[in-house]
Amino acid sequence: MANPAPASSGGIAITEHRLANGLRVVLSEDHLTPVAAVCLWYDVGSRHEVAGRTGLAHLFEHLMFQGSANVSGNGHFELVQGAGGSLNGTTSFERTNYFETMPTHQLELALWLEADRMGSLLTALDDASMENQRDVVKNERRQRYDNVPYGTAFEKLTALSYPDGHPYHHTPIGSMADLDAATLEDARAFFRTYYAPNNAVLSVVGDIDPEQTIAWVEKYFGSIPGHDGKQPPRDGTLPEVIGAEVREQIEEDVPSRALMSAYRLPHDGTREADAADLALTVLGSGESSRLYNRLVRRDRSAISAGFGLLRLSGAPSLGWLDVKAAGDAAIADIERAIDEELARFAADGPTTEELERAQAQIEREWLDRLTTVAGRADELCRYAVLFGDPKLVNGALARVLEVTAEEVRAVAAARLRPDNRAVLVYEPTAASTDDEEEAA
Repeated sequence: MANPAPASSGGIAITEHRLANGLRVVLSEDHLTPVAAVCLWYDVGSRHEVAGRTGLAHLFEHLMFQGSANVSGNGHFELVQGAGGSLNGTTSFERTNYFETMPTHQLELALWLEADRMGSLLTALDDASMENQRDVVKNERRQRYDNVPYGTAFEKLTALSYPDGHPYHHTPIGSMADLDAATLEDARAFFRTYYAPNNAVLSVVGDIDPEQTIAWVEKYFGSIPGHDGKQPPRDGTLPEVIGAEVREQIEEDVPSRALMSAYRLPHDGTREADAADLALTVLGSGESSRLYNRLVRRDRSAISAGFGLLRLSGAPSLGWLDVKAAGDAAIADIERAIDEELARFAADGPTTEELERAQAQIEREWLDRLTTVAGRADELCRYAVLFGDPKLVNGALARVLEVTAEEVRAVAAARLRPDNRAVLVYEPTAASTDDEEEAA
């Protein structure tokens, strides 16, 4: 084992270790409460998938809770919850993560459970568990995407924003056809390639004894072999702007007309991405934002208006605009008002008060996240996996607070333009309009 890296000066105390098999371990000691968070990020997400086999990263998020050599069925959930802990896992374009928050005296259990499935999941992976979780994921797709109003908007806008063949063209949920086509051997090959210790970062945060924690990590993870067959993700580079508006109109059984747009924005981890985050906060975060004031309060053409940033490190981030129309308000009028507000912002930028309020909002959200041991553990993994250095977490807030009003204005002028957006317009079907009239 390598010598631990020195703790960072100020901010969160961080030490780093590397096992002989390549597992990177990040520890942060905090004895304020008697709990510990375990977070494991695997450097695999939907961007690593290939055409015809989408959805495997998300499918594995579910398969990892279906048993391993020493834990059968739903045992992972039962053991953690029985010990007073909580747990879950999530999948994104750029990573898959698993996490537990445990009473301090149950930390060893969480580490053993994570190591057991990293090292032995293939022992328990068979046709029955594969079919079971394939059905679970397909039902999740129906419930969250296919059978809810506006449910496929994220998938459609992503496909419009990133060209066919781009690694971010499809979303982590995957397609029904690809889920049906995935074989047991596809799943086994995916696991062998990506679920290896040298493709993961493990963070442990909270009321821990660092020496004892590392001893447990060595004991349970140290014998798991690494794997050298992983290919780097395909290049996600794209021009800074799309070049022309891309638009699709959809007629569906939805409650009201809606306008949704995605703008290409700077990559996560850059100062420009922080400036873009501040711009979208001023424009569309909360009831004091410019777009809410214009569309909902003044024009009364919308019942909601929001603008947020989907941060991505391997491709341009997306600025996500979501407006639900009020009554018979025309989408063309809403778009005209939005473009007026964006043009005004591009010309003048935020006021001093708006910038300070946006920075305070982001600061509050960031500090709320770091208040919990689970939030800290997740951020340490994020900075280690996506940017190579978990200690960058200690400067993240300062970087946002240093951004100037001119930088915010400049990124808005460069990127929040009609020729740099993908647009979805939802029109209610005649049946849904009739239903609304009957209800009224």
